[in-house]
Amino acid sequence: MTGSEVDIIIFAPLAPIFGVLLFWFIQLLFIESQKYLLSKIWDKHKPLFRFTNFLGIFFQTVCHALGYTVTKSGISTFYISVNYGKVAPKKEKKGIFEWLSNSFLFIGPFFIPSSLLLICLFFLITNDFDISPAVNYTFAEGMINFGTNLHVFSESFFSFLISIDLLHPVHLGFLLLLIFLGMGIRPSYIGEEKQEKIDMIYDLKNIKSHILSKPLYLIILFLFAYVFFYVSLLFKQSWYVAIFSILGWLSIIAIIALVITQVILLLIKITDEIPSPWKLIVYLNIPVSYVLIRLLFHFFPIKFSNVFSLFLTIISTIFIVFLLLKYKTNKFKTKTDMKQLKKVKEVPHEPRRIIKK
Repeated sequence: MTGSEVDIIIFAPLAPIFGVLLFWFIQLLFIESQKYLLSKIWDKHKPLFRFTNFLGIFFQTVCHALGYTVTKSGISTFYISVNYGKVAPKKEKKGIFEWLSNSFLFIGPFFIPSSLLLICLFFLITNDFDISPAVNYTFAEGMINFGTNLHVFSESFFSFLISIDLLHPVHLGFLLLLIFLGMGIRPSYIGEEKQEKIDMIYDLKNIKSHILSKPLYLIILFLFAYVFFYVSLLFKQSWYVAIFSILGWLSIIAIIALVITQVILLLIKITDEIPSPWKLIVYLNIPVSYVLIRLLFHFFPIKFSNVFSLFLTIISTIFIVFLLLKYKTNKFKTKTDMKQLKKVKEVPHEPRRIIKK
């Protein structure tokens, strides 16, 4: 058996698995970054923090309920609040069924909510999601095919986002769903009295304990993946790489949702420096400027009007924020005053002369 044959038989099936794990880890890092921004606005925006926690618990609880549904355990209790969520099955099943249900609880929230947006994208994006052929590929070729599929999807997704029509109700609804996903992809704490922080380490510990509790099931999944790879190879189809490419697409959707929501959180944090009556101008400018620019391009049509409308709205919002920070706050003045005060302190004072009478 040659080296290339060993590569195809043993290492090639691992290529798309490693690719999915890489994007999932990047997704976890963006979640941590978002939680850091949320902690910076906690004091002034507690309702927003509780709302994001509710969304995270909602997604988590729904995924757990879906796990009981898939394993045919049934659902007897479904409870959700701002601080807590619980699902109880009708039939207590052990073994592989219990392990799969818990897999939906611990891993499902990172992928399942994104699948709803992926279904929407199939109807919104006109370009086909092509899967590159993956026949007789090595580990390196598998990573290339996986990356190519993600590149094609990302290009179509980004093209849709930068040319999105916010006056179209379907496009606007998709954007709101994208923001909700980014805001609530994971809860921030558990419990009303004891607030247990949920961070990347917390998630990884749960997943680690879940996997190590039944290592045999993980080995079975790997064996099933290898068998599925060989079947795809035998029939000269790209089924294997397509499955993991879709998981990669879900991670990309989640990452983009997290990026958009972090921009919103950053805007909230910056506008907190602006006095209350004036900060409303920033948020009113976004819809007003977008509608006015769209009306302008309606009477004077140009190519890529949607792209320019979104771009000019963002630029005008940044410009207004800068002006308000400069003229309606003491942020810049305070820095200047501190520098001047420091210079005054550094100047030595002449000793007072005592005049004798």
